[in-house]
Amino acid sequence: MTDRYAVIGNPIEHSKSPQIHAAFAEETGQDLEYGRILGDLSGFAQDVRHFFAAGGRGLNVTLPFKEQAWELSDERGAGAETAGAVNTLSLLPDGRLRGDNTDGVGLVRDLAVNQGFDFGGKRVLLLGAGGASRGVLRPLLETGLSSLTLANRTVSKALDLAALGATIGPVVGCGLDDLKG
Repeated sequence: MTDRYAVIGNPIEHSKSPQIHAAFAEETGQDLEYGRILGDLSGFAQDVRHFFAAGGRGLNVTLPFKEQAWELSDERGAGAETAGAVNTLSLLPDGRLRGDNTDGVGLVRDLAVNQGFDFGGKRVLLLGAGGASRGVLRPLLETGLSSLTLANRTVSKALDLAALGATIGPVVGCGLDDLKG
């Protein structure tokens, strides 16, 4: 039986996920179908429920629905909790939804495996304190780096994110102007 997966977002036409997953399925011998869902801006939860009720196995979630997916999740992974956003939804055996955030895991794996970057003992600078930064915060701090500096135009956002990350690892927040000189 073919497993059904999709990416949901609005807009979504630009997504390359169906082609990427089709290539993955072919290379690994998986029997899966991966589509695009143009999510209803006022009916995201209904779209998700419909997909899973129709036999869907998992959804990738993109803008603007990541925070709504977090709220819809009955269970969340640690990365999703830290990020306050979910980019993957899966159906648990009991019918509940599990939300995860894999953005940071993907970034760290790409840098470490594909680029050969060793985080151990390194000082890392992360520019921005929005949703993408929240998504990569925990995985970066779990790499063994010596420190993570968060810089943002709005200093208060960098400080807030640094406070969140401080429970995980060595992180400081600052404004972009603090990086000069």
